[in-house]
Amino acid sequence: MSISDATSIIEPEGSSFEEATYRKLTWRLVPFLFLCYIVAYLDRVNVGFAKLQMLGDLQFSETVYGLGAGIFFIGYFLFEVPSNIILHKVGARVWIARIMLTWGVLSAAMMFIATPTQFYVLRFLLGLAEAGFFPGIILYLTYWFPAARRGRIVALFMTAVAIAGVIGGPLSGLIVKGMEGVNGWRGWQWMFLLEGIPSILVGLITLSYLDDRIADAKWLSGPEKTLINSAVSREQQEKQTHGLGEVFSNGKVWLMGLIYFCFVMGLYGISFWLPTLIKALGVKDLMDVGLLSAIPYAFAAVAMVLIGRSSDQRGERRWHIAIPGFLGAAGLVLSVSFANSPVLAMAALTLGTVGILSTLPLFWSLPTAFLGGTAAAAGIAMINSLGNLAGYLSPTLVGMIKDATQSTNNGMYMLAGCLALGSVLTLSVSRQPTTSKA
Repeated sequence: MSISDATSIIEPEGSSFEEATYRKLTWRLVPFLFLCYIVAYLDRVNVGFAKLQMLGDLQFSETVYGLGAGIFFIGYFLFEVPSNIILHKVGARVWIARIMLTWGVLSAAMMFIATPTQFYVLRFLLGLAEAGFFPGIILYLTYWFPAARRGRIVALFMTAVAIAGVIGGPLSGLIVKGMEGVNGWRGWQWMFLLEGIPSILVGLITLSYLDDRIADAKWLSGPEKTLINSAVSREQQEKQTHGLGEVFSNGKVWLMGLIYFCFVMGLYGISFWLPTLIKALGVKDLMDVGLLSAIPYAFAAVAMVLIGRSSDQRGERRWHIAIPGFLGAAGLVLSVSFANSPVLAMAALTLGTVGILSTLPLFWSLPTAFLGGTAAAAGIAMINSLGNLAGYLSPTLVGMIKDATQSTNNGMYMLAGCLALGSVLTLSVSRQPTTSKA
């Protein structure tokens, strides 16, 4: 896709000063945040690829793997809200850099694990280190973009999940296969080391690249700052104001957390188990597994942006979230039904991945429509931390089910049920019309 084609998807038509300003803002912030999220997501889920070698080397069971993969999210849960409040106080530039530097070091250290305890401890610490990154970026985008523009902006940012899958599968396969035995290390050890380094480098760049607020952006002119600031300020005045105590007792916040939990169950079911599911179809070569795992994510990347743009244009959120959720559930069920047909099973896994990933960016248009200020920092973090408990539960349950039944089928049914429930709950949310463009 050319830059001009990408621009036509990301931005509405028009050549006014307003459109030119938001075009400038988009190309300044989103590609860099996109890069940050790609390296973050690679470090979070590359354990799914390492599993194909690591379990045999270290004699870990599927249950041990599932618990270790998921325990990341316990640390993530514990530090999520405090981390996002700190970001709101000290600024995104320093805090996002801190997050990326610490998780890069810990991710690289995964190469040295030898026991289940070491696996659990490092995954837990990795969760602590990364806590606050994703909700911090979502909060950061509310400082710059009004609600009517955030659907496609968040969708574009979150296609990094899909692009990480497109890049990460082949890259991980290449490292695991190509670096096998170099310096006496196994391929999975090299993968953790080499995929941890980019997080450290990007974290250092963050310190000089990001600006905390509109007023700090030297690359914006005075009139551009005034335009953006007036749009964001006007929106903040219209939002409900909550104290921190009210956030934790707000039923809408808990409902958002439950919806996100259901969708994240599906996300990490795919993220941690897709290589295993593809290998179960009869694909033996790890490089081939990596290449095939890129296919579902490539389709999802396109779908996420197109659905985000459609939602912004129509000012509609609920059905744009629920329909992909139902499609994701259908894809997981069909992948089990077509297990004896690799082509049909891959098509079903692609449908499931497209549906699951397309729910996530637009979901965030719901809570950011009614939370503002410090309450937004706490509320977004709370919703994200509640939802990401599914990142612990999903791989743990699927691993236990696989150990008990020698099959992932029932695990996929369980994940499909969660996606369907999340879609139903989304449709129960009261309509919140998207405000017109600033």
